[in-house]
Amino acid sequence: MFQYEFMQRAFWAGGLISLIAPILGVYLVLRRQSLMSDTLSHVSMAGVALGTVLHANPVIFGFLFAVLGGMTIEWLRRTYKTYSEVPVAIIMTSGLALAMVLMNMKTNLNKSFSSYLFGSIVAVSPSQLMIIAAVTLIGLIFFILLRRPLYSLTFEEDTAAVSGVRVKLLSFAFAVMTGMIVAAAMPIVGVLLVSSMIVLPSAFALRFAGGFVSASILSVATGLTGVFSGLTASYYTDTPPGGTIALILLMILLVGIGFQRVIQQVRNRRKGKAQTILLERTKQTIEEGVFK
Repeated sequence: MFQYEFMQRAFWAGGLISLIAPILGVYLVLRRQSLMSDTLSHVSMAGVALGTVLHANPVIFGFLFAVLGGMTIEWLRRTYKTYSEVPVAIIMTSGLALAMVLMNMKTNLNKSFSSYLFGSIVAVSPSQLMIIAAVTLIGLIFFILLRRPLYSLTFEEDTAAVSGVRVKLLSFAFAVMTGMIVAAAMPIVGVLLVSSMIVLPSAFALRFAGGFVSASILSVATGLTGVFSGLTASYYTDTPPGGTIALILLMILLVGIGFQRVIQQVRNRRKGKAQTILLERTKQTIEEGVFK
């Protein structure tokens, strides 16, 4: 399958975004903002629709809308401090409403919109691949250089502020980075499944990893496994790439959880047997002492 240039670009695009999206997912899950990626994908869809209506580059408009949506969510999050889920709901409904109105303004938009909804990684253009590469590089630099402040910000903002972290600025920068990564991941799995590529690998990693760094590494490895195996399966079975990747990532998560539960049950049984044996030996010792 690598004799085709579109498959080469697909693997490059999937591999690049798999290096950065799962790391973002670890932060989002720990910050209890898992739905933020799904929300920004819907906002990005409105940008794509607007770009198409204005006869401009829809990819650029989708990218800008995702970044602006991330900044707006962060601004609203500070307005509704007690109700952290309200900004996500506001931006998601606004993005969907705007996308629906714009789609209705252009009759032929619905047909070309399927690639944005469900992803079309095999149709990734060289320019889109360059954008994905640039976002991946910027994201890796961002998360490597700011790993300590981001770690403090993720678990306790007040403690981070006391330790000298510029919480507000870093939070807005994180929101911008989230929008960029979501927009870059859209060509791979589409608007409807973009959160699967960000959340599922991190959910698997946080279930099994023993620390933050190991969780980040494991999430990247899971993302790469899901994308590469999903692309391969999609090529040979002629199934949608985005859906296949999402299903494989979900299968990895479910199998991992099931395997962990089996191991836990085996350990509990061994522990129960050991306690039973110890109890019997204790009783036997007491009885022998009484008879003596």
